[in-house]
Amino acid sequence: MSGPKIVALGGGHGLAASLQALRQVTDQLTAIVTVADDGGSSGRLRDELGMLPPGDLRMALAALAGDDAWSQTWGRLLQHRFGGDGPLAGHAVGNLILAGLTESSGIVEALDLVGRLVGARGRVLPASTTPLEIVAEVVGLDPADRSAISRVVGQVAVATTPGDVCAVYLLPEDPPACPEAVQAVLDADVVVLGPGSWLTSVITHLLVPELREALAKTSATRVVALNLAPQLGETDGYSPETHLEVLCAHAPELTIDVVVADPSRVLDRHGLMSAVESAGGRLVLAPVSLADGTPRHDPQLLAAVYREIVATS
Repeated sequence: MSGPKIVALGGGHGLAASLQALRQVTDQLTAIVTVADDGGSSGRLRDELGMLPPGDLRMALAALAGDDAWSQTWGRLLQHRFGGDGPLAGHAVGNLILAGLTESSGIVEALDLVGRLVGARGRVLPASTTPLEIVAEVVGLDPADRSAISRVVGQVAVATTPGDVCAVYLLPEDPPACPEAVQAVLDADVVVLGPGSWLTSVITHLLVPELREALAKTSATRVVALNLAPQLGETDGYSPETHLEVLCAHAPELTIDVVVADPSRVLDRHGLMSAVESAGGRLVLAPVSLADGTPRHDPQLLAAVYREIVATS
């Protein structure tokens, strides 16, 4: 198949959905994954070994696994979690494989090796070479003063806060980007941001200075795929245009060329159109959600939209 060089940035289930669509469009696909997770198996390995949290990296590798029986078997194994209540309980096999390979070979080589193991249709890279910590400024948490700004630290805490997030930033404040990820963005024909947890998986990439600079500098077509629904806690109450406005506020130098939204999820088309035009782009309204009504993207429908964008870029 070959195809254009496409880079997808994000994390978790949102990035996995994007990769499942994009792998139908090109073989030259690179996933750049946020490394701020501090929960579950990833958080435990991060704390115990000081390594990058492997969970979202593992999910991206599994999403890119080849279609043959060997690749699918290894892809399923990466996702398998140990049960019980012992020391291994809750750990995903893929997280442990990545942990071992990272200690012996480094994270980029570890990801490339596991990519070969699962016959990955593309490459997976971390956004940064150091574990990141998300910090959010949140209002509404102080019962004595609902307008007071509180500081919430950690991906899990930010994703589940009952308050309203005003801004997010990272610790360290000037984290080093993965050099291979920066180069992939600069070399890309198309770059895709979203869908996914907006503040903790998508916008975090814009808070890595070298990566944000590469996204602003690249000659690639920059695409934003909007979420189908707000995320309880993290973006509760966000409209589609709010998602875009918040993204642009964290990287005002970034021009967006195309914004993809599902028309069934847009209540104010004029407002969204205005936000897209302010970001410098054009709006593509197309049905991209699953037919069962759940706020999840359909890989086949999303792939069709990406093909059209590639053809007109």
